Amino acid sequence: MASGKKKNTDNSAKNIKKEKKSSAKWLWLVLIAGLWWFNNYTLKTTVETISSDKIVSKVRLAVISDQHATKLGISNKTIFRTIDNAKPDIVFMLGDMYTSGSEWELMQKPVELAKDMVSAGYPVYCVTGEHDYDDRYVAELKKAGARVLSYDEEYMDINGNSLRVIGIDNVYYSPTFDLRNEYALDDESFNILLAHIPNYEKFADFGADLTLCADTHGEMAQLPFGLGPIYCSEKAVWLPKLLHKELEIYDKGFFDYDGGKMFITSGVGVYPAPVRLNNRPEAAVIDLIPKG
Repeated sequence: MASGKKKNTDNSAKNIKKEKKSSAKWLWLVLIAGLWWFNNYTLKTTVETISSDKIVSKVRLAVISDQHATKLGISNKTIFRTIDNAKPDIVFMLGDMYTSGSEWELMQKPVELAKDMVSAGYPVYCVTGEHDYDDRYVAELKKAGARVLSYDEEYMDINGNSLRVIGIDNVYYSPTFDLRNEYALDDESFNILLAHIPNYEKFADFGADLTLCADTHGEMAQLPFGLGPIYCSEKAVWLPKLLHKELEIYDKGFFDYDGGKMFITSGVGVYPAPVRLNNRPEAAVIDLIPKG
């Protein structure tokens, strides 16, 4: 009898151990799934500040891009609420708000988002990217009350500040691309350039006070502690900021040039796949403030 009881006790101990292992495995799976969902399907607000002697009172800009609208993903309601909570003076949509080849239902999602923001009283200015340049889509954006800039410019007065916004559409850049052939900067206004695809050298040559770009998606997966992207698609290299320090990597955030800055937003979507890491979808808020 004693040996039988010992055997039953041993079996019970083994079963408990197996259950603990199984519970730990499920706990890890839940944690990994939660981390994946948090990194790909929750929207953060990135707030930045720029000072300029051309600004006399604060102007708040909101920037969204690269929604790559899907039936799942971050909803228009969430994006709108995030923008509305920031109370910007102007909203910029920087292109690739749907993926080329999408059905019309998905192409309408960014149109509805623009309509909601216009209805709430926010001026909305858009440029297109390499995905969302369809004529019908652009026409619907305009019907919704958004301003679509395709090598156009507009002046506006916001809170006593003169802003000049230049918007370009750009599926690619020719070797001779030079914005100085099209525009001269206005010394009396704060010049803002909107362009979906970053082109640091050419934009630095142009020298707008602020250039706003998108397209990179922040290279999707980033190392912690500001160590940069895991893979740089533009340069086709792994761990560029660790192993290729000689390269200039324009992934996300601010990059300075003489006379101004370029800001690249990492966007709100997860195209081509939900593999974001340490780089959550973002709505960027940029405050322009007086210098000094």
